[in-house]
Amino acid sequence: MSRPLRVKFILPALTEATSPFFRPVKYSLFPPLGLATLAGYLDSGDYAELEDEHVARLRPVGHARFDLVVIQVYITNAYRAYALADAWRAAGAFVVLGGLHVTALPEEAAPHADAIFLGPGEQTFPQFLAEFRARHPQPLYRSTSGRTLDRVPPIRRDLIRRSHYLVPNSIVVTRGCPQHCDFCYKDAFFTGGRGFYTQQVDDALAEIARLRGRHLYFLDDHLLGHARFASALFSGMRGMGRLFQGAATVDSILRGNLIEEAAAAGLRSLFVGFETLDPANLAASNKRQNLGRDYRAVTERLHSLGIMINGSFVFGMDDDGPDVFARTVEWALAHGLTTATFHIQTPYPGTRLYARMQQESRLTTSNWDLYDTRHVVYRPARLTPAPLEAGYWKAYRDFYTWSSIARASWTHGTLQHQAKHFFYAAGWKRFERLWDALIRARQLNRMTPMLEAVLSHITARNSPSPGRGPLPAPAADRASP
Repeated sequence: MSRPLRVKFILPALTEATSPFFRPVKYSLFPPLGLATLAGYLDSGDYAELEDEHVARLRPVGHARFDLVVIQVYITNAYRAYALADAWRAAGAFVVLGGLHVTALPEEAAPHADAIFLGPGEQTFPQFLAEFRARHPQPLYRSTSGRTLDRVPPIRRDLIRRSHYLVPNSIVVTRGCPQHCDFCYKDAFFTGGRGFYTQQVDDALAEIARLRGRHLYFLDDHLLGHARFASALFSGMRGMGRLFQGAATVDSILRGNLIEEAAAAGLRSLFVGFETLDPANLAASNKRQNLGRDYRAVTERLHSLGIMINGSFVFGMDDDGPDVFARTVEWALAHGLTTATFHIQTPYPGTRLYARMQQESRLTTSNWDLYDTRHVVYRPARLTPAPLEAGYWKAYRDFYTWSSIARASWTHGTLQHQAKHFFYAAGWKRFERLWDALIRARQLNRMTPMLEAVLSHITARNSPSPGRGPLPAPAADRASP
């Protein structure tokens, strides 16, 4: 019998997220569930620790002996991840790299690792562990077929320091997405096998039951993507007293009565990928699930159910002109979106958008630190980089002025729904530095019960149901194991 392993799991951060003075609050939203999921495959006698550099400084490389160091790599932490991997290898650890960026560019990641993982790791990591214990690990593990969540062990939440996160009760019950948008970073991650698959409903409900507190955030890319699974999940959640947030597509909100089932189960806010108001952009990016859909009907249906909306929009698509910023903000305000998440189109490696941009010689940099949806890394068709970046920042400023928040809040739903909208939209952007200070002071675990009590009082009575407002969706490269 082999001796127990000592394993360290690391999620490296961007340089901006390691600042001792200020970091965008979004980096403290969710714990790294992907790494905590992989930790569940370790034997009971193994030692494991998980470090997330977004919320705490990493302990020095070599501070203790580890047999195995597992590092998750996404595009905007790639350089930091590689530096840590090189340092831990020099300290004598066997280093594994995996994640979206490794899958997209394995030839770039391989020199920094003893083994790399391509695609989701639920099937390949157990195989790797067996071979590692037997002292003959392979240099590459690729997930291609037979993907399933049927035998995934419970997430090692004991490794997660809940007080470090704004939303510690996050959960993922599906993998991938049934849609295949050209710009989607995750589509390539799930290529080569089942592109969209779910847990067993009973397993998902059991994981929910393990979470203390009332509020949940489903990090699934498309919570309504499998109608039968989602319906059974919502049926099982009714009576659990949970309030939750999630993400869904425009077409799934309009189709059938699944969104009503979700609301009855406790759905209170939803991330919706509107992306663009221009049908030509939708067609060009293969976002066909939005083509011909009535966006207004989507917002009205969600408002009628008391569900707040976090709308996602992308600037810089080929049909976008100088008016796209003001036009998009005006539409979002007129239709009462609670929060809006704006992005500059970013051609991630491994996507069809990247391949097209590369073929057309439109990429202007391969500095992955700039691939953060806030910088222009390609030549736009109808805009130039400086006005595109300026318009992106102006859209955020214009949407989150006090007058804009008030306008969007007071035009839809009941008085309680309007008040809930106003306080969440204001609380998210107008007090971002306060949230950051609370997180850094490790006070969220003390503040959460008080906040929940206040919010329940605000949204009780005449509202269809109480709940938390929408938080911006996590960056695509942080949401999946």
